[in-house]
Amino acid sequence: MRAQTAVAPSRLRPSWGAQLNLPMRHWQGQRVWLVGASSGIGLACAQALHKAGAQVLLSARDLGHLTAWAQASALPGAGAGAGVELFPMDVTDAQQVQTAALKVLAGGPIDLIVYCAGHYSPQCATSFDLAQMLRHQDVNYCGLLRVLAAVLPNMLAQGHGHISLVSSVAGWRGLPKSLAYGPTKAAVTNLADTLYLDLKDHGIGVSVVHPGFVDTGLTAQNTFQMPALISKEQAAKEMLQGWAQGLFEIHFPKRFTLWLMLMRMLPHRIYFALVRRVTQL
Repeated sequence: MRAQTAVAPSRLRPSWGAQLNLPMRHWQGQRVWLVGASSGIGLACAQALHKAGAQVLLSARDLGHLTAWAQASALPGAGAGAGVELFPMDVTDAQQVQTAALKVLAGGPIDLIVYCAGHYSPQCATSFDLAQMLRHQDVNYCGLLRVLAAVLPNMLAQGHGHISLVSSVAGWRGLPKSLAYGPTKAAVTNLADTLYLDLKDHGIGVSVVHPGFVDTGLTAQNTFQMPALISKEQAAKEMLQGWAQGLFEIHFPKRFTLWLMLMRMLPHRIYFALVRRVTQL
């Protein structure tokens, strides 16, 4: 994060104790790049950050419907935000990622990058679809690697900033109908752990977000009852609170995720039986 007060908190090395990252509370003038922000959690997060005063940079395959919002954000009296800029980009296209990253970086250092691009289609091993399996991998994980390759050298050179990866509770342990989605999110979670270990001494914060069920276009595909379903606006609020607390892992809603965290520790025999009983799948 860049200077916000007389002493720039983001220029200081964090205390790597209980508070694993530098708290991010003051967004005025901060440059935030959200990848995968045309809808769902990404868009809600972008709107919340803009309202808090951040300069919001949005990337996704199709950002056309956001043009009016981007233009309105620059008008007098449009709110506290420093503006919204659009950078169309398909994370599965390495050249597009590189081009968009160069344009974003040309505007100044990135204080926070949020990777929330995601693809989800319910999958089961009894109807194995290789094309869908690979599509999940290309968007959810390989796309993230392309973005990191494009921005990490600059972030290391500037010596500050924060990388936040949106994973899922589906990446904690195997779940029915998550054959394609779950493994990619498990990879994102593991990557976040390693990024934290590698980057903590370079002034770069890392966090991983594990949402439960959030009411978005992706989860609308589910045909089963989703426990503790929350709105995308509530999800964005939880994320900003997690960054403000300096958390590494941000998970929500707690009334659901805490139970899943306990289930992660169960022996396989008990875990499998409990999942079958609860989901009826």
